[in-house]
Amino acid sequence: MGFAALVVMACILVTALVVYVDPFFHYHAPLEGFPYLVDNQLSQNPGMAAHMEYDSVILGSSMTVNFQTDWFKELMGLHTIKLSYSGAFPKDQANIMEIIFKSDNNQGEKRIKKVFLGVDVITYTGSVDETKYPIPEYLYDDSYFNDIAYVLNKDVVLNYVLRPIADPDPTDLSNVYASWWTEEYYSEEWVLHNYTSPQQVAEETPPEAYLEAARVNLETNICPYIEQNPETDFVIFFPPYSILFWNDVLKENHFEATIEEYRYIANRLNDYENVEVYFFPDQEEIICDLNHYADYSHYHPRYNRYMAECFTDKNCLVAKEGQEGIGIDEYLLHMREIAESFNYEELLSRK
Repeated sequence: MGFAALVVMACILVTALVVYVDPFFHYHAPLEGFPYLVDNQLSQNPGMAAHMEYDSVILGSSMTVNFQTDWFKELMGLHTIKLSYSGAFPKDQANIMEIIFKSDNNQGEKRIKKVFLGVDVITYTGSVDETKYPIPEYLYDDSYFNDIAYVLNKDVVLNYVLRPIADPDPTDLSNVYASWWTEEYYSEEWVLHNYTSPQQVAEETPPEAYLEAARVNLETNICPYIEQNPETDFVIFFPPYSILFWNDVLKENHFEATIEEYRYIANRLNDYENVEVYFFPDQEEIICDLNHYADYSHYHPRYNRYMAECFTDKNCLVAKEGQEGIGIDEYLLHMREIAESFNYEELLSRK
């Protein structure tokens, strides 16, 4: 009985410690002065979305991790939080937007001003309920009864409570989740060393092949949040993958299907008054120089800064139907010209 009492007391003390510090922000906002380690997107994003103060959000895959929220304050006067998920599917975006729009930041007179959402077309061909990784449901739901997996979690106690106390090095939330690549990794030599060109596929994917999956994903996971929050501006952008992405697309013979998916998603989202769509894939001076990349798709952080400036200046904006400016058809025509005329053999010969 004495041993059982000690075990119970130890569990109570550990629970109290985890709840008080709350390294995943599940119960409350961060304690002032505590050196929080923030490196777990799946477990810490929902708490940050629920309990931190912000008026704008950066969402998307690893294509968004090198945005610095300070830039959005400097350029647009926004108090922004970054809630990226590496490899995110549309369902991942829906899961976090459900929490964002229920948070105190979107109640009463307070409203989320802007959502910056990166769209990776390859993920919109997946299942409507597919997530990149299994999520810890107990951190995403409203029930406290299943929180034992959090409050009595050895990893949480050792790595997120005791380790920061012993070796304080708080995460800079402006640049949270930033990629580990240092300058020397952004080089053509490094990218080509790690890249393998796929085998040529003989049968062409039909142009309409991806449209139904994209439609269902948009209507289930993205559009409801746009429609239910008309006072929030949604800034949708397509990231600039390197020219090697298009080599894959051409080799795998789904070029027309990919172009049509870009067209469909851009037009579908641009129909909303509270949406702006930006198109960066055809930035020739960026995508055709592999010295701007650390692999076939991940670009240097300076291009995250460039995109933030574009959101401010309206550069690379896709004009809505009937408006002046460059429409999605013109952007895609330029993208086609770049992808179809590029000398891939010469580039790959330098490997």
